[in-house]
Amino acid sequence: MSDKPMLSLKNVTKAFYPGTVNEKIALNDLSIDLAPGDFVTVIGGNGAGKSTMLNATAGVFHIDRGSIMIDSVDITKLPEHKRAKYIGRVFQDPMTGTASNMQIEENLALAARRGKLRGLGWSITAAERKEFRELLSVLGLGLEDRMTAKVGLLSGGQRQALTLLMATLKKPKLLLLDEHTAALDPKTAAKVLEISDKLIAENDLTALMVTHNMKDAIAHGNRLIMMHEGRIILDVSGKEKQELTVEALIEKFSQTSGETFASDRALLN
Repeated sequence: MSDKPMLSLKNVTKAFYPGTVNEKIALNDLSIDLAPGDFVTVIGGNGAGKSTMLNATAGVFHIDRGSIMIDSVDITKLPEHKRAKYIGRVFQDPMTGTASNMQIEENLALAARRGKLRGLGWSITAAERKEFRELLSVLGLGLEDRMTAKVGLLSGGQRQALTLLMATLKKPKLLLLDEHTAALDPKTAAKVLEISDKLIAENDLTALMVTHNMKDAIAHGNRLIMMHEGRIILDVSGKEKQELTVEALIEKFSQTSGETFASDRALLN
């Protein structure tokens, strides 16, 4: 594994509604490095800054202070569309990330040709169709036999699995998963997480996964960070992470933040 970080956030600060009574410091001098191949799960209460960190990295908004680097490239000032060549993203809403009125194979073709100039030769080739079929069969959802079906006809879990495939097709430098199983039932969520693990491992991707589910945060990835008030208050990996329990995680949160962990979603899950 390279010594050079794949993602580096240094002293990142972001305030919303600055200078008003509604001012909210969402990221507070946040710094974190992800090594190539790191799969980091991100946990924290509501308003801890989890999704804000992902959105800042993706360029949804500009940060007030600090720097963001991907594979030694400074992307701090790059607009969102120019960061897309480095980043794959899967959102909470299964409807986001795919074109519902297009076929499965057409969606995959769009993902495969991301960043390429679109000429007149738009039709899907036999070689592409063969590749898409093989990729879809890996998901274990039977989608390889429905390649001409409109994506709008798929279930939420099938759409999220397809979005994952599309997000990883070009092997991004960084994969951002923003509560991508939160809208799914437990059984479907487990299947999508299994597919996430598989695609991340097979493609040797560096990934950040925000979740409200403490069990999932412990079970997946090689590293876990906990956020509170825009800062990282816990960062565990290796054996320490493997031996974590939900109870221990809640206790660590209380010790570090001086508060009680009050996210019902995290506890109920």
